[in-house]
Amino acid sequence: MVIDTAHTRSWSYAELRGDGMSRAGIERSLEVGALVRARRDHYVHGSAPEGITSAVRIGGRLDCVSLMRELGVFVLSDDRRLHVQIPRARTMLRSPHSRIVRLDNAAHGVVPHWREDPAPADSTIADPLSAVRQAVLCQPVRPAIATIDSALHLGIVEERQLGELFARLPRRLRRLRRLVDGRAESGPETLARLLVRVFGVSVELQVVIAGIGRVDLVVDGWIVIECDSREFHSGWDEQERDRARDLKLAARGFTTLRPTANQIFTAPSLLVHAVATLLERGPSAGVRRI
Repeated sequence: MVIDTAHTRSWSYAELRGDGMSRAGIERSLEVGALVRARRDHYVHGSAPEGITSAVRIGGRLDCVSLMRELGVFVLSDDRRLHVQIPRARTMLRSPHSRIVRLDNAAHGVVPHWREDPAPADSTIADPLSAVRQAVLCQPVRPAIATIDSALHLGIVEERQLGELFARLPRRLRRLRRLVDGRAESGPETLARLLVRVFGVSVELQVVIAGIGRVDLVVDGWIVIECDSREFHSGWDEQERDRARDLKLAARGFTTLRPTANQIFTAPSLLVHAVATLLERGPSAGVRRI
């Protein structure tokens, strides 16, 4: 997890005293910011992410796409509202600014998810499996699959838990399980794979090519797709390395497409059209398919 375990729980005043803190020590910790009183009798670590502190202040736990971002799981949505899990029985809530309010999906920049959660009572975050389920419900299909892939790859969700995850989703979404693949190393890679699978040809991921190394995707055995992001491909050294790989692949008869993450997100038709054109033309004579 990206979140420090010290940030995933809250304390009551009695618990702090039981842990050996004096009344004066608690007040000093509040003054210097080592502790934050999120709401009455709920204290969180002073360095906890703002989203966690706000979720506890509201009366719940950080949840859904908001929690996924904090855990480093891929989320495509640009919705920056705070998603919070709130027990159904809770009626008195606060806004992130501490005013007692009635929260709904349009107010205060908060999206409340009214449900019970198996996380411990003192947890500041929702149960990760439950939060992944909620993130699937809050996103379109392809980004939702990318979120599951990412959660699998990072170990937030284990392979053995997929059955439970999909059993808790609506029936219409259970068919998506066959599209999940935790080998995907990035959200753009998952999205690219889902875009090109419509052509009905083989789509292999994380393929090792002798003398060249591992590539993100190989379509129809001869089209290599590398999904570039600013994080790993922005420097000139990285670009020189990438271009050297492309030249080596070309010498072996492969055709390489290198869409950026942003192009996959905002203009997916560019990749789809390119692959469609290549498949229609066919591979170069003598190319050895993988």
